[in-house]
Amino acid sequence: MSYGEDRIYKKVEVIGVSKNGIEAAIQAAVGKAHKTLEKLSWFEVQDIRGHVTEDGTVSEYQVVLKVAFQLKG
Repeated sequence: MSYGEDRIYKKVEVIGVSKNGIEAAIQAAVGKAHKTLEKLSWFEVQDIRGHVTEDGTVSEYQVVLKVAFQLKG
């Protein structure tokens, strides 16, 4: 792919979930999107949230992403 060419992208929303932190949740979402979407190009973090247990610890991180992939020409 050459960046001098005209390109069209589509963005879709995915949510990554991990017990191991925000970066792990992002990687989970991007990794799955990469397996299911062709020509995945970039992502944007839209929202970060998590689940808090009764004892006040974070048990799960949830990251809402928009991922973009190039449409076939």
